[in-house]
Amino acid sequence: MSPAPAPAAAGAGAGADETRRLAGEVARVFDECRASLAVHPRKLRELAALRSSSASGGRFLPAFCTALTPLFQILRSSPASDRVARFVAAFASASASGEGGDGFLEGFLRFLLVASAAAHRPARFRSCQIISEIIMQLPDDAEVSDEIWDEVIEGMKVRVQDKIHAIRVFAVRAVSRFAIDEDDGGIIDIFLEALEKEQNTEVRKMIILSLPASNATLEAIIESTMDVNESVRRAAYSVLSTKFPLQSLSIKQRTTLLHRGLSDRSVPVNDECLKMLKDEWLVKHCAGDVIALLRLLDVETYESVGESVMGVLLKDGAVRVQDGHTIRQYFTTNLEADEQVSSIKLMDAEVALYWKVMCRHLQAEAQVKGSEAATTTGTEAAVYASEASDKNDLLEGVLPSTVAEYVDLVKAHLSAGPNYHFASRQLLLLGGMLDFSDSMNRKVAGSFLYELLIRPLEHEVDEDGNQIAIGDGVSLGGDREWAKAVSELAKKVHASVGEFEMVTAIVVEELARPCRERTADFMQWMHCLAVTGLLLENTSTLRSLEGKAIEPPELLQSLLLPAAKQNHVDVQRAALRCLCLFGLLQNKPDTELVKQLRLSFINGPDLVSAMASKALIDLLTWHGPQVLDQAIGIEPDANDEKTQFAPVDISDLNDDDLNVGVLSILFSGFHKDDWEFSLEGDNHDNVPTILGEGFAKVLLLSENYASISSDLHPVILAQLVRLYFLEGTKELGRLKQCLSVFFLHYPSLSDKHKRCVSSAFVTLMRAMWPGIYGNAGGSGPVVSKRRKYAIQAARFMVQMVQTPLFSAESTDQATMSPESLPSSPSPSVDFDISEEGLAIRIAVEVANCQEKKSAPGKAYAIALCKVAVLLRFRQSEQKAIKCMRGLVSTLAASTSSDKELVKELGQMASRLKSLDESPEEELPQDQAEAIFEKLGLDGGIKLDANPVVPPTPAPRSVRAAPARRRARRAPSSSDDSEAEAEAEAESLNITSVSRVPATPSMTAARAQRASKTAALSKFTAAAPSDSEQDEQSDVTTDEDPSDEDSS
Repeated sequence: MSPAPAPAAAGAGAGADETRRLAGEVARVFDECRASLAVHPRKLRELAALRSSSASGGRFLPAFCTALTPLFQILRSSPASDRVARFVAAFASASASGEGGDGFLEGFLRFLLVASAAAHRPARFRSCQIISEIIMQLPDDAEVSDEIWDEVIEGMKVRVQDKIHAIRVFAVRAVSRFAIDEDDGGIIDIFLEALEKEQNTEVRKMIILSLPASNATLEAIIESTMDVNESVRRAAYSVLSTKFPLQSLSIKQRTTLLHRGLSDRSVPVNDECLKMLKDEWLVKHCAGDVIALLRLLDVETYESVGESVMGVLLKDGAVRVQDGHTIRQYFTTNLEADEQVSSIKLMDAEVALYWKVMCRHLQAEAQVKGSEAATTTGTEAAVYASEASDKNDLLEGVLPSTVAEYVDLVKAHLSAGPNYHFASRQLLLLGGMLDFSDSMNRKVAGSFLYELLIRPLEHEVDEDGNQIAIGDGVSLGGDREWAKAVSELAKKVHASVGEFEMVTAIVVEELARPCRERTADFMQWMHCLAVTGLLLENTSTLRSLEGKAIEPPELLQSLLLPAAKQNHVDVQRAALRCLCLFGLLQNKPDTELVKQLRLSFINGPDLVSAMASKALIDLLTWHGPQVLDQAIGIEPDANDEKTQFAPVDISDLNDDDLNVGVLSILFSGFHKDDWEFSLEGDNHDNVPTILGEGFAKVLLLSENYASISSDLHPVILAQLVRLYFLEGTKELGRLKQCLSVFFLHYPSLSDKHKRCVSSAFVTLMRAMWPGIYGNAGGSGPVVSKRRKYAIQAARFMVQMVQTPLFSAESTDQATMSPESLPSSPSPSVDFDISEEGLAIRIAVEVANCQEKKSAPGKAYAIALCKVAVLLRFRQSEQKAIKCMRGLVSTLAASTSSDKELVKELGQMASRLKSLDESPEEELPQDQAEAIFEKLGLDGGIKLDANPVVPPTPAPRSVRAAPARRRARRAPSSSDDSEAEAEAEAESLNITSVSRVPATPSMTAARAQRASKTAALSKFTAAAPSDSEQDEQSDVTTDEDPSDEDSS
């Protein structure tokens, strides 16, 4: 019986030889597939034949996996290895539909799943790549068990979170095919969660392309149209175009997508959005009818989007004027009682917008061709001239035949009521394309314009019979766009010099009569002021109004100032707007005008104060604050350099108090907490937004306002940052957007701006931290929230300080690390605008803080020190380094209760010492004072360059801290650095004890530390020489008595 195993062993050896032979054949095929994709079909047939010949033994799968294993060892991806991976995936997917049915695909997928969980990065990458290719190429009728697919899905879900972005890409691609058919939406949830956190561009792009069409994914894809990378934005538009029909999107979503895509700075994104608009929406869903497309976009609400859509379609040539389609087709003639009666068919809003954009496009093309004809000669000029003539003929054929017909068309839409107001405005803008060279045409158009100007404002009547004006209350027709259209037509008709002012002044004088006679109601006041605003807005100088029906002095004294004193809020707002326009046209603002604007800002309702603040900001930026102050009798003092704004409480300010400047009054508006504003609309008609934008403009253009002391710039900047982080302004979207753009650019423009940012840091923290410097405290949650906002603002200011200047030299210097700088650079003088200056400011503020013994003061000091440890010093700033070394111990003394912070300060001290070229030399006190003076710090501090001092005597602890034992481990380089930092922190902590009166808790901690140090010394002296015993245990000086023994 003993010889029996010999045949079995021989069979096993033969099987192993067969497997090696098959592995060699498969490897040969793989090697031949590396060169080109053209040989893949032939090699697929060859490998399939090899598999068929060896299927009975079941040795093909092990041989196949063995031959494929070297592919998992390749560290870098290459075209040759990618071809092999594609070939392997094609063979595996083809085997699923073969007749063999030997479970090759299932076994191979299990092999790949094992490789996908390997620690080796290339193995995970290749396995995920091949799995994704198999799934993408696998036919729908492939027979694979659900168990295998469950394992694949679970394995790829894990790889979606892989740390290698290329693996995440293939993992997302692998499970994308299962996201459509799953019931619980688990894959979609994983995709959406990963999309929100993903930093890699290719992974975000793959997730977008893999998301199926559903309500859950629509918002995420739309949000991706604002991605920072253009390829992701383009992929989002591609998915929206192919997976989401037009009807599945709301009007808001359609217009948002078009607005973003057509205005995108990337040409590929523009092209993808245009492809979606033209091929899918216009051709497929609207059958090429652009009017039907405009109806789906609600052009009355989203007019600019409708104009953009028409513009790109006309430029692309997708929309042209069809034969027989003109504006004249809306005029119909009927015979009634042997007389011709003309009637006008009203246009819809979409049709009116279509003709306005179409006519503008034809006129622009004709002008371009005419200009090209004028700049060229010969045959080319003749061709351009012919094209320009064709465009002009087409435009003339589209427009009404006469000015009288045009006027009748607009009047018909005006008479149809407010539902046709939008169409009337579109048609009104067509008047600029008509010919008014004939006197009769000008007479007809002038009469029509007079009717438009004296047309009463539209209004509604409420339940109590009160009239309510429709619109914004300050523009003609209640709509700024309508007023603009009327003014453009009026300047086209009355094109002679001074003719527009003369005609409009006549209308103003006529409308002002009942106002001057005090017989007008508020609607008449508003109408008169709207026409006055139209006149002032389109006049370049007040001289053009001299000698007209109503002259500037009369206009100011008899109309504008009395209107500002009316009781009705809308009348006051319209009057203040006109006063602002009047003041902008003056060489020097009138005294009464400035006084009235101040008074309206101080005592007016919130809407009136908002308009007054807007007027004062405009006048201040145009004339300068000094001119406005001189207008009310405040003369500037050349020797008075203001460092703070005058404290003003506008709630208690008297009307006749003219000693406070306009700038101080406006700044005091920030401190009023009871401003009311609506959260609907654009949120731009409120005082905080107007003041924030205005003072940001003052800082940005500070070189134009020399009368504003540079010492006030940090105060203004600190207030703007505080306003940005206030919880009350969270809903003011326009203000947040304006300030975010301002903060992004302001510190980069000049070194003066950087110096302002550094100087504003302490001012900001003093104003925002609760419980100190007169700031209100509050309950625990309130104080915690305010501290959180203050810390966020502090870190934000640090980022602004770290922002490099736009100049090349400053940018290179700011981006270089301290280690990369030269060892002996030339001395620099710009430390006050860099991180060094900010760190010294923080240290001096902590040292001089009078309230740091209180709980809010301690928290304030700790917060400042946590900011200070984030700052980095350059080796070129040796004086600043030495100065900061002498201040670090002061920081540690104020934060001794926070051990982690003391340790960080110790690490900071170590860094400063390593950067100091002569660490043993101290910085003279006079040089330190010079640094403080350069930074504008009045209260200096004496430096301490040797923070390590002997510990102060401490009373012996009543209860000694129990020692603990732990296993000894081998020292390392990291341990040495940590020990050095801990030693530095320990020395700082000891220094802090010598400087700050000790509390009972600190005394107990010192006593425990001293007793443990003594015990450690005795133990070391009496320790046995047995190394084995020394390795088993060790006594530590851990300060936590609650720790248990680790041995």
